[in-house]
Amino acid sequence: MQRGNHPRALRIGENNQSDIMKILVLNCGSSSVKYKLINSDTKQVLAEGGVEKIGLPDSFLKYKRQDGSKEVIETPMKDAKDAVRNILNLLTDPKEGVVKSFDEIEAVGHRVVQGMEKFNTSVLITPEVIEKVKECYTVAPLHNPANITGIEAVEALMPKVPQVAVFDTAFHQTMPAKAYMYALPYEAYTKYGVRRYGFHGTSHRYVSRRACEFLGLDIHKERIITCHIGNGGSITAIADGKSIDTSMGLTPTEGLMMGTRVGDVDPGALIYLAKQDNLTPDDMLRVVNKESGVLGISGISSDMRDIEKGIEEGNERAKLAMDMYEYRILKYIGAYTAVLGGVDIIVFTGGVGENQITTRETLCRQLAFLGIDFDSEANKCRGKEVEITKPGSKVRVVVIPTDEEMVIAQDTAEIVSKL
Repeated sequence: MQRGNHPRALRIGENNQSDIMKILVLNCGSSSVKYKLINSDTKQVLAEGGVEKIGLPDSFLKYKRQDGSKEVIETPMKDAKDAVRNILNLLTDPKEGVVKSFDEIEAVGHRVVQGMEKFNTSVLITPEVIEKVKECYTVAPLHNPANITGIEAVEALMPKVPQVAVFDTAFHQTMPAKAYMYALPYEAYTKYGVRRYGFHGTSHRYVSRRACEFLGLDIHKERIITCHIGNGGSITAIADGKSIDTSMGLTPTEGLMMGTRVGDVDPGALIYLAKQDNLTPDDMLRVVNKESGVLGISGISSDMRDIEKGIEEGNERAKLAMDMYEYRILKYIGAYTAVLGGVDIIVFTGGVGENQITTRETLCRQLAFLGIDFDSEANKCRGKEVEITKPGSKVRVVVIPTDEEMVIAQDTAEIVSKL
């Protein structure tokens, strides 16, 4: 798609950004598609839902109505194109839909996981951009192909609608070389692009800015550590509004202990394990991505709610999993405090960060030496913006629910308005 092929986008630009209203945000995975239809001006979510089990006999579409009620429709979908078609048909359904036709959807914004060094900002999708995203397949073999499939599905169904790619890795492109380089032979970087890229960038970008807005502070004057912790997790050090280090690496496997991902581990241990059990590289990918982390240690679940229940029942492996999970977070906050030369704001977000009261309290109490004056009463909340430190606390700690889809919608609106 070239810019000249977007007649509706040109009309939008001529009528100013106030005419950019409905942005469809898609997050396409290998077997699922999540979506939100957002009014980029009012920030209202008009519709949301997702498709799961694409390619399987029991695939289904789930969605939430405006009144908050939810519905599930079982229907066969062999690929992402079928999934996107079903989403669009639902959005325009006479009974359940929120728009009368596809023409009301002004643009589509896509979450794209890996942009390597090719993209340091969100971009209008063109054939050249698609080719560059495909060049990143080698370092994101599970995610980027699925993202491209979603882009191609929209192009086939709505060829005149402009699309925008918003990269998980873009926010972290401000990291200095001393932070993103691995101490491997330098040729690993020059030949294959092996370096730290980081992920969850859209979330870290959003919550760091929103935290400063919420607290009435200037993001360019604050030292911030953002903790996106959930089934997947990463921590980022932010100075002058820019990422200067982050815990995830070439892939989302590095860093914190996660639901099923191993996080930091001695690479020698992986080689030893592979030799002992005669594991192939694909076998090792499965182990470190799907069988490790909280699930691997506890033997119960990757869901921290199940781990809390296990602890209540006296399960020692569940307690060990929780202790390890929190300890890794504590270590990264400590390390990034040193990197930043101190910390002014700590932000919790993600499924655990937004909802797990006990983990937030444990971490804040262990970090009291930094000057955190923890407010246990304020902390007794889930899923809402709140400061959990007392007035006068040297370090301010806030909970900010993330909203990556809103960032994608706003980036999409901004880019399309300039066409």
